Amino acid sequence: MTSRTSAPGRDLHSALDRAGFYPRMVADVVEDALDGRDPVSHLIHLETHFDRNEVHRHITVLVLTADVLVIAHVDDQMLDDMGEQVMAQVSTETIPVSRIASVVLSYVYHQPQNYKSSDKIRELTVGMSWSGGQRIDLAPAGCGDPECDADHGYTGTSQQEDLVLRVSAEADGAGAVEDARTFAKALRRASISPAEVHAPSVAPEQRGRVGSRFARGLHQG
Repeated sequence: MTSRTSAPGRDLHSALDRAGFYPRMVADVVEDALDGRDPVSHLIHLETHFDRNEVHRHITVLVLTADVLVIAHVDDQMLDDMGEQVMAQVSTETIPVSRIASVVLSYVYHQPQNYKSSDKIRELTVGMSWSGGQRIDLAPAGCGDPECDADHGYTGTSQQEDLVLRVSAEADGAGAVEDARTFAKALRRASISPAEVHAPSVAPEQRGRVGSRFARGLHQG
């Protein structure tokens, strides 16, 4: 496998092994999507969902190279009650870093009135856009009159993003937050100057919340 020849490539495969989600299959899927490119930085998200009596797992792997961002997503689903018949669904997307329009980082700090430069970020949300996709968050609109019962419609915000990743220190650990920020900074640097990507690799897997237009389409409840 080509990417194993570099230290970042070995770190990526080690992280997939630690995640333990069909590591050989996922590694082959990622290798195929990389098409011989060497990884520069990576981020791994593994999550389990419980739906009534069913358990659904999925992994999303983000790999940055010198010229592309590869996103691989794998779901599994039990086809029988005994869990003996399992199906895996695989999707990959390759985005030239030159097409990445924005990388947005949102930070959360606790007790900002006591902030010190050494304080750790408690939560990090990374948003990326490359195809003009829009996410719209709506909520019922209201007015300042507590006696008013009129229908004011809805209000909301529209954000341009194709993928959103959220990592919190409480759920994932402070190290996971820092690793996500390192990857996001490498991606941001690559999208601004694709020919000057020299970011270090990020080895550990991440367990934040990832939402993407293709990942949501794959999940079956």
